[in-house]
Amino acid sequence: QVQLVESGGGLVQPGGSLRLSCAASGVVFTRYDVAWYRQAPGKQREWVASISVGGRTAYTEAVKGRFTISRDNAKNTEYLQMNSLKPEDTAVYYCNTIAPIEKFWGQGTQVTVAS
Repeated sequence: QVQLVESGGGLVQPGGSLRLSCAASGVVFTRYDVAWYRQAPGKQREWVASISVGGRTAYTEAVKGRFTISRDNAKNTEYLQMNSLKPEDTAVYYCNTIAPIEKFWGQGTQVTVAS
């Protein structure tokens, strides 16, 4: 049974940092290009960042220079380091493959940026 568990979210002030983790079980994450997505209240889920099997990264324009995606294949885990957070980064963050697989969606982790 595939399970992706996101963690590391929370309430942070503007300009603060958080590090999100996505631990995978029941699937060998190393075989996939993986990504982070987010869904803000009242908006559709959007792609945030991705990292290929070979380590190539890509980011949506809104987070470039502030967020860093990484992966630890030995731990079957991916990460999202988020710095210089802004109120508009407030959302539920999810991990999945770059071509999202429906059964892989987890519960997400809430990130709230507010003073």
